[in-house]
Amino acid sequence: MSRFAQICWLAGVAGCCGVAGLASWPEQALAQTQPADMPARARSPALRTGTPNYVAQRPNSTPGTASALPDGVDDAAPAPRGRSSAISSSQPTRASQPVRSSRLRGVTQREFRAPPQTVSSLPPTLPPAPEPRKRKRPEEDPYAPLGLRLGNVILRPAITGSVGYDSNPERISGPSKGSLFTRTEGELGVQSDWNVHELTGMLRGGYSRYYRNDSASRPDAEGNMSLRLDATRDTRILLESRLRLDTQRPGSPDLTSAVQGRPITWNYGGAAGVTHDINRLQLTLRGSVDRQDYEDANLGNGRTLSQADRNQTQYGLRLRAAYEVTPGFKPFVQGEIDTRQFDQKVDSSGYMRSSDGYTVRLGSTFEISRMLTGEVTAGYQDRKYEDGRLRNLRGFIGDAAILWTPTPLTTVTLRGTAELGDTTIPGSSGTTARRVNLEVAHALRRNLTVTGFAGYGRTEYDGQDLREDLSTIGARIEYKLTRTFSVRASFTHERLNSTNQGSDYTANVAQVGLRVQF
Repeated sequence: MSRFAQICWLAGVAGCCGVAGLASWPEQALAQTQPADMPARARSPALRTGTPNYVAQRPNSTPGTASALPDGVDDAAPAPRGRSSAISSSQPTRASQPVRSSRLRGVTQREFRAPPQTVSSLPPTLPPAPEPRKRKRPEEDPYAPLGLRLGNVILRPAITGSVGYDSNPERISGPSKGSLFTRTEGELGVQSDWNVHELTGMLRGGYSRYYRNDSASRPDAEGNMSLRLDATRDTRILLESRLRLDTQRPGSPDLTSAVQGRPITWNYGGAAGVTHDINRLQLTLRGSVDRQDYEDANLGNGRTLSQADRNQTQYGLRLRAAYEVTPGFKPFVQGEIDTRQFDQKVDSSGYMRSSDGYTVRLGSTFEISRMLTGEVTAGYQDRKYEDGRLRNLRGFIGDAAILWTPTPLTTVTLRGTAELGDTTIPGSSGTTARRVNLEVAHALRRNLTVTGFAGYGRTEYDGQDLREDLSTIGARIEYKLTRTFSVRASFTHERLNSTNQGSDYTANVAQVGLRVQF
């Protein structure tokens, strides 16, 4: 037999033995399945079966050691003599390592997927779509000053230089000598920019110099400052201060002699109060102190006329209750008591001018529409003097300020005042003054405004047949070059008619100037 044939025969024998071994596993199970009466020789010949040690991974068995394997596996038959076994008992190379194959998948070769990534935060949101560009709102006044910021306070300084001509600098009766003059005027506006509280104020001062009549040169000034402190949402503390500097004309009835120049008068004071809101009801309690001083006058003979007997201090206390019916209509009622104390108990005429008074007012702020707004008050005042020879000074008083805007380019302002004042004329308790002013402003262009104004005032001296009527009429024009520079020009006609002999006068004043504001 050739060698190739031998190899094929051995392979066939090994395959048959493997099939026979599987069929007879184990022998006892096979014996139970076969009938008992079957002859032993009819059974299939026993083939050598067993598992190599390297597969079973069992140690060498010793006699008398129990085995957990089946009998057929534990008592394997020895291989026939002279015949090689089809199953080798030696351990193959690398048999202790697990089989690694790309086509086999078992417990030791299970493919594990990486755990999903943990999301710790949401992805960033996309930026919002840009809003459509809005048209810039035009400025209400493109030539208004921007002001200078000092911290959270805005300052608006301005200075004006003018040159003009005055036909009657001293405001005297009869022929007068006109004169060229220059005027320098400065202003300072104050406005706070705070989240709470508020500070507002305006200060103005000027000086007019007359070149042909230096004695007529005179200063003037006025100002006020207000501070509001918001204590709570419904309670506010109000602090105020005010100042006014003026001069007396030589023909004034209160000057008993002919004087040279224009004596200066000072009026200054302050007030403090508290305002509390109860729903729509607003209550205000306010106390005030005002001082009035008069400068001594120079007479034509070189002597001095003392006016110290006119210096006085006034103390007042006011209570006001207002109710807001609608946002544009807020009526109120107001009561006030005051006392005036003169520095000198008896004046130069021998009268005791100190007095006590009370005042009752009714009024309202209103806004009929955006075109018509204002405030109107009317009341009654009674004043009793310390000197019994002076009868009580009583009468109607009031104030009115109405703003009407018929067109966006035209503004009409009406102001009126009625008040009671003091005097040093012998036998007169005081004065009753009535004044009304009308002003119409029209903008020809955004930077060109023309204003016409007219005023009328009457002063009556109680107990005396003395009355003065003062009327003014004029016009002014303002041309704004930029926010900083503007040109101003004005003309004013004044006329005084008096029942006092030698007090009438007429004056015409024209001037032009340059204003610088920031």
